[in-house]
Amino acid sequence: MSPTAGRRRPDPARRVAYDTVRTVHAADGYANLVLSDLLSERRLSPRDAAFATELAYGMLKREGTYDKILVRASGRRLDTLQPAVVDVLRLGTHQLLGMRVPTHAAVGATVDLAAGAIGERVAGVVNAVLRRVAQRDIDGWLDELVGDAGGLDAVALRNHHPVWIAREFEALLGDETEAALEADNASPRTTLVVRPGLYERAELVAAGAEPTPYSPYGAVWAGNPTELAAVRDGRVGVQDEGSQLVALALSRAEAPLGPWLDLCAGPGGKAALLVGLAASVGVPVLAAERLPHRARLVASALRAFDPDQRWVIAADGTKPAWRPGTFARVLADVPCTGLGALRRRPEARWRRRESDLDDLVPLQLALLRTAVESLVPGGVVAYVTCSPHRAETDDVVAAVLADGDVEVVDAPALLAEVPDAARGPYLQLWPQRHGTDAMFCAVLRRKPPGDAR
Repeated sequence: MSPTAGRRRPDPARRVAYDTVRTVHAADGYANLVLSDLLSERRLSPRDAAFATELAYGMLKREGTYDKILVRASGRRLDTLQPAVVDVLRLGTHQLLGMRVPTHAAVGATVDLAAGAIGERVAGVVNAVLRRVAQRDIDGWLDELVGDAGGLDAVALRNHHPVWIAREFEALLGDETEAALEADNASPRTTLVVRPGLYERAELVAAGAEPTPYSPYGAVWAGNPTELAAVRDGRVGVQDEGSQLVALALSRAEAPLGPWLDLCAGPGGKAALLVGLAASVGVPVLAAERLPHRARLVASALRAFDPDQRWVIAADGTKPAWRPGTFARVLADVPCTGLGALRRRPEARWRRRESDLDDLVPLQLALLRTAVESLVPGGVVAYVTCSPHRAETDDVVAAVLADGDVEVVDAPALLAEVPDAARGPYLQLWPQRHGTDAMFCAVLRRKPPGDAR
């Protein structure tokens, strides 16, 4: 009898999860974008789509932990296996240890996936390794991996984070570290934002959404956002409440009347909120984005606004296409490690390395200096990162303060309704405290010429 006799074809949900993680690992894809495209293309039922999402996202979040388990269970280094086989084993491990899938179903369906996606020759090793994984539950495996170790290494492993990330969180949070790591592992709810002047939050609430606790423009939506006509036509967007709040802080700071700039605008969510806020005082917003394809995303996000209210250009923020001293307010939401959005970007915690800061920090510093130079005297800049890391936050701001051109504005006072968000004079949001991404925001005001304060 053929070895494939009786072999079932991989079920569609597991195949979508597999194709997602393979694209993430082999082509540096972003899980949310890859999965969204695959779900649209393959038209899974809602139940299968939910299964594929949990399987892919859950596996990616716990990838580093599962790799340690697989090394123990297989008795070999993972680099001795084909990368596609490793991904199949990770998916099977998540079904066994992180989902309520019976052992026989998890092993059998994953073997079928391996045979269908890679080849029958790998079915035996997948079957053998997963049966060893199934001999313990996740707590049993963690106990074995942690052993006698304690302290931060054990906390990081039990909460599925690299130690370097846990170390940085501990420096900022102390005893709250484990709660922050646990919050990273929770699935965030879908948060919508209305475009001011185009739609009212009360309309979302009337449609069944739940108002966000802090942002007056946000609402939590339980279903598929594209079900709403206002999302499809650009009057409402999908945006974490933390991103809404940092844009709101910029709009509330005292500043002269004049045009606004979004310095690193892609993909356009904050720019859309800023355009609506700026329109209420009669000034336009320039949204600049270095990459042309991301600039097109910004233009799409702003499509519902009057063209006189917004301009979109493809421009490098370190080589500005505008004259110095042009803008009253600037948002500098700079590229960063994304450590504050690990719950939303499942692959990021294992893709990022501490060495990434060597390239990111000089870029962040250059962009913030451009933002300051772009301000009129008395104008304000909101320096924003979706990372709490000190090198990307306090240290960058300190370097620009040392230039002597700006002074600090009390950012927490601009959002007094948000509790426990002060990090000195800066704003720091946290998922375990606020239910948002861990957004950092420093607000700086450009001094008048000759002001030596």
